[in-house]
Amino acid sequence: MSRLIRIFAAFAALGLAAGCSSGSGDGGASMADGTTEKAARRTTPAPGSPFWVDPAGPAAEQIRLWLRDGRTRDAELLKRIADQPAALWPAGDDPVPAITRATQAAEQEGRTAVFVAYNIPHRDCGQHSAGGAYDAATYRYWIDRFAGAIGDSRALVVLEPDAVAHIVDGCTPREYHAEREQLLSEAVVRLKQQPGTKVYLDAGNPAWIREHWKLAEPLRRAGIAHADGFSLNVSNFQTDEATKAYGLRLSEELGGKHFVVDSSRNGNGPLNGARGTAWCNPPGRALGTPPTTETGEPALDAYLWIKRPGESDGECGGGPPAGTWWPDYALALARDSEA
Repeated sequence: MSRLIRIFAAFAALGLAAGCSSGSGDGGASMADGTTEKAARRTTPAPGSPFWVDPAGPAAEQIRLWLRDGRTRDAELLKRIADQPAALWPAGDDPVPAITRATQAAEQEGRTAVFVAYNIPHRDCGQHSAGGAYDAATYRYWIDRFAGAIGDSRALVVLEPDAVAHIVDGCTPREYHAEREQLLSEAVVRLKQQPGTKVYLDAGNPAWIREHWKLAEPLRRAGIAHADGFSLNVSNFQTDEATKAYGLRLSEELGGKHFVVDSSRNGNGPLNGARGTAWCNPPGRALGTPPTTETGEPALDAYLWIKRPGESDGECGGGPPAGTWWPDYALALARDSEA
């Protein structure tokens, strides 16, 4: 059996099979035939995508509002986001409600929910997404609750975007490095106790830590050996080609570890210009490769929409606070994408 077939067989063993997206329990805008807008929008993600689509996501809600206001063309464009699976980023001190809702709905459809665990202490070096758990003990409790909420359900978890790369680039103060690596290593082990969970430890993007080999030892100390692999390009805009090439080099450095790529907003690649601002709500970007496990590369397990398209990167480029739904930006991403 080829290595590529073994990868897809492994996904199938976790229940990553095709199914239909479900509607939520609440009502949507009424359609001419008497059905609700949410029910009418039931679709199946692109072939090769085993992942769950959240029918109550912000894009779906925006479609309902725009249909009510007669913005039918804009609503139709936004389906390019709403009809695709995107990761959930459970926020706040209690991740359990969001995870429970998603895993239960995904299980009913035979699909896999995708999550981002993003609560490491001293998160984002005090920048746009500053915050995180108060201390190590709080984080350990939070990740235990996170993992416990998944239970035996099928899930894919991207673990702590930027956390390792911020060690490498020096943004995270040195006195926090050892604790962070220990917490990440423990988080990998805890999440992998759930039998249906795959874990990918984040490793930045090719435009950030250009010398990929610098990531290898920090990733090892952070528990990559026990993870299913690493993630790349989260919330960034590097092309599939550039990210895959970088991922293959890093994979080789790590003894063949697999990886996933965030393709949510990289359809037009990165914005040319100032490196320090090109990552934050850049104009003229577009949706990228729809989520799929059919990547054509054995070491690349999936293209995913890890960053939820339409949610702000931060208060830059006219955007609202990080993680806030921004319908104008979402519409621009959809409009600038190929049909």
